[in-house]
Amino acid sequence: MREGLLPSTVTTVLELSTSGEQARALTELLGEIFDPTETAISAFEVESGVTTLSLNEPWKVEIYFSSHPDEEAVRDLLRPIVGTVIDGTPFTTVSQQDWVANSLEGLKPVRAGRVLVHGAHDRDTVRINDVAIEIEAALAFGTGHHGTTSGCLLALDAELRKRRPRNAIDVGTGTGILALALAKQIKRKVVAGDIDAVAVEVAARNVRLNNAPQALDLYVAPGLRHAKANRSRRFDLVFANILAGPLRKLAPSIAAVLSDDGVVILSGLLEMDVAGVVSAYRHQGIALARRSSREGWATLVMKRGGAAARPRRLR
Repeated sequence: MREGLLPSTVTTVLELSTSGEQARALTELLGEIFDPTETAISAFEVESGVTTLSLNEPWKVEIYFSSHPDEEAVRDLLRPIVGTVIDGTPFTTVSQQDWVANSLEGLKPVRAGRVLVHGAHDRDTVRINDVAIEIEAALAFGTGHHGTTSGCLLALDAELRKRRPRNAIDVGTGTGILALALAKQIKRKVVAGDIDAVAVEVAARNVRLNNAPQALDLYVAPGLRHAKANRSRRFDLVFANILAGPLRKLAPSIAAVLSDDGVVILSGLLEMDVAGVVSAYRHQGIALARRSSREGWATLVMKRGGAAARPRRLR
């Protein structure tokens, strides 16, 4: 369950108004329990005109199901977090035709630096110097339009103004947007993997759609547990746009494959999760270089130079 890829078929949606703290708890809980190929969650801050982020600011959480769930079981699961408000919150049924139409209607071109993410219906908006990434409308939710993805794209744009990575990897690639955006700009193949075979197939389809057959070196595996990814000190740029919990768990693995001059771009975490993620990477010798926030979601750019890695405990 992550931003960037919905189930290939959506039949049911549950929408909740929450606080930021509840949104974080829901994201972590559902990410641990549900199969990411069958259920997805989106959480974003509601525009309130207040510039200071707060745990009590209004948020909206949307949960997408590929098949109609056991409503009472879901209510029982969410009630400890959101309270009795869940009892009066309806599950909305959508048809596949409605879903595709709604996706197409909501997919507006999104620009992040030189990168333009767009659907087929907006090809005429592409400029000569744009790095254009075209996405199929039915699969486009959250790709470039969510604060985590656009935050990563902007962080990438800033990084590419300084240097060109030699070897890069996108961990939890989803639809492949970040890896494609990078590969198109550096003219080098980018390693990209996901635990979800469906996600990797979607990424492969997007590669073909964008006429970039040599852009990505794809794999299916958890995290970096693959021969293409598990290469000591290999990568000088690492993307990981997932969730706070997995980002913390991946810290040792990412540190192991990061080159001495490497940069890590992380997102998929709420502002209140930043301290925990930064601490996990600092203990691996990777320090925070800069951070940004979009729609209540944080993007972190980190480099080697933090505290020394924790010694491994002998058994």
